[in-house]
Amino acid sequence: MRNYKYFWSLLPGLITVAGNLAGGWWSFSNFVFSLGLLAFIEWFFPEDLDNAHEEGSFIPELVLLLHFIVQTAAIGSLIYGITTGAVAGWFIVGAALSTGVHSGTSAIVVSHELIHRKSSLWQFIGKYLLFTAGNCYFFVEHLRVHHKWVATDNDPASARRGESLYAFFVRSYSGQFTGAWQLEKERLQKDGKSAFHSSNYVLLNLLLQALFLLGCFLMGGSWLVLAVMLQYLLANFLLEYTNYIEHYGLTRADNERATEIHSWQTDKVISRFILIDLSRHADHHYYASKPYHALKSYSNSPVLPFGYASAIYVALLPPLWFSIMNRQLDRFQGHS
Repeated sequence: MRNYKYFWSLLPGLITVAGNLAGGWWSFSNFVFSLGLLAFIEWFFPEDLDNAHEEGSFIPELVLLLHFIVQTAAIGSLIYGITTGAVAGWFIVGAALSTGVHSGTSAIVVSHELIHRKSSLWQFIGKYLLFTAGNCYFFVEHLRVHHKWVATDNDPASARRGESLYAFFVRSYSGQFTGAWQLEKERLQKDGKSAFHSSNYVLLNLLLQALFLLGCFLMGGSWLVLAVMLQYLLANFLLEYTNYIEHYGLTRADNERATEIHSWQTDKVISRFILIDLSRHADHHYYASKPYHALKSYSNSPVLPFGYASAIYVALLPPLWFSIMNRQLDRFQGHS
């Protein structure tokens, strides 16, 4: 039954689309559902430690394709709701927040799975999903830096002990953006091309985003542009929040292989199946090519005392986060 549980991950997207089309207070639906209800009830939900998985099933790929469709509908419904007036006034903020939460917890999570695939079609869909979330660096930086240097000072996406979520967000976002630009610049220079060549992934994304925002302005004016940009901001904040809780305080030597002890994992059932097993992140860094539905839990991996969904309440309050997680980190390092 493991594969069928991943269909629950589509629920936030369906709520987002419905809220954007209904307008009014319904525009806040997914923001309240995902960051309110799910984050709260996860504290009371059990773990699912089962490692069994089915080989050869079409269900995991179907779930990914449905996320592609639902994310497209979420962005489309945001544009439609604002341009038709179904979403107006301050309810535009609600629709932008709901859509941004979905982009951060669905589009970027699914794109993370797809950019690791060898198929050029899957990778293209992954890049498209990142584009809808306004991210122009993750494809380059995640594959070429994060997986190579995770849990070392060379990786801007690995949070250091005593670093707040807010400080990490600034350092990680800016570090990954400039790092991705530098990597693309070096790649093109090896081919005798300028950094401003059209094949520069970061530059191309920035240009396409500018064109997309121009189209939004022509369709719905400045309110639509602001709504799209707000959903970009929230989506990428949630991405960096996830990076923050996945690797906080864990370290390794530069020449040491990344294994199951260099990422925090959790088997909380809501985080597992709403985030298509992103929460089994320890196994992902141990075997990066393993598909999400085959990831397993390790008894010797560092375990978060909360799920990925519910951890946001703690991470937003640095003193509380440090109080809980530094003790958890000391406990793990004392027994590892």
